[in-house]
Amino acid sequence: MTTTLVSPEVSQKQLSDDVIKQTITTMIDDLIAALPAPQQLTPEERRGIIARYSTVLEGNFIYWMTATLIAVKTEDARPILLDNLHEEVRDAHPTMLRKFSIAAGAFPKDTDAMAVNDEVTDMRRFLGKLSAVQSLAAMAFFEGYIQKFMPYLAELASAQGSTEMEYTDVHGVCDIAHTDGLFQALSIEMSVNPLEPEQDLFEGVTVLQSLMHRIVFYQKNV
Repeated sequence: MTTTLVSPEVSQKQLSDDVIKQTITTMIDDLIAALPAPQQLTPEERRGIIARYSTVLEGNFIYWMTATLIAVKTEDARPILLDNLHEEVRDAHPTMLRKFSIAAGAFPKDTDAMAVNDEVTDMRRFLGKLSAVQSLAAMAFFEGYIQKFMPYLAELASAQGSTEMEYTDVHGVCDIAHTDGLFQALSIEMSVNPLEPEQDLFEGVTVLQSLMHRIVFYQKNV
């Protein structure tokens, strides 16, 4: 699995905003390119992907974004995260996701939650470090991935006989602005509170890569 396109010898100070954004975008595109065709999956495989995605996002996204907000030290970056959280809560995005998964016959089971338990735990522990720059990079990756994953998720649900697409329709649009905002927040934070040279900017991104891979390919890994 691809981790980072930036060699470890490159100082964090040498990473331009464009290089960081391109690196994260390439990581996202690699994951999207590897997605199996929905029509080649069994109904249970499609159900499992939707259910694992749902169990991760419904119970964790707002928590992860809040953890990132707590970690951020730069006042100019904080409103970007607050706007994101405000929209998630105001428009009840977890409710949209629950409706989506139920309509697709993919409301998560305990086995779906346990399938991603280790990776979710790794992400929680990573965010517990309260590293603002690393957390912002991870969430920029996550928002960007979600936005590009939405057409695929909708196709899975459609193949399961669902017509409930509010969640995928909304996030296929709003996450474009959310991703751009997080890259902006990352740039602001890095300019004021750069990482120590020995720290890996993409640590959290790598954790999320593993989690997204687990969501899609769990049944092929066991």
